[in-house]
Amino acid sequence: MPKLHISIQLACAQANIPAKDLFRKWVKAAIRVDTEVTIRIVDEAEGRALNKAYRGKDYATNVLTFPLTEEPHLMGDIVICAPVVVAEALAQHKPLAAHYAHLTVHGVLHLHGYDHETEAQAELMEDLETAIVTKLGYANPYLIT
Repeated sequence: MPKLHISIQLACAQANIPAKDLFRKWVKAAIRVDTEVTIRIVDEAEGRALNKAYRGKDYATNVLTFPLTEEPHLMGDIVICAPVVVAEALAQHKPLAAHYAHLTVHGVLHLHGYDHETEAQAELMEDLETAIVTKLGYANPYLIT
């Protein structure tokens, strides 16, 4: 079983942010090699600023991933924008924890080098996300009711 070192940074006052042990469980379900990851939970202002600075998009997005290295082990940062996650979960009629789990797994897969720039890449990534998230006991994250 791969080793995991995880750091959680709470940089916003949003309520209902999952506990560290849940983030640990979600990350462990998605890693295949020893991993060191920081998960930073941010507000809309920081999420927007990071998305603009690194992707050129002037809005807060749900998750951003910053891979640092793949050798000798996986290392990187995952930024999750709490207000966006809450809004999406409500709009998609999903339990908040399930949406956080999905976005955490999504971020970890980006650390592993997966992407969704092409249809084939997106399909592979979605299949992996679905398999991991459903194994964790949540519904398929791509079935929106």
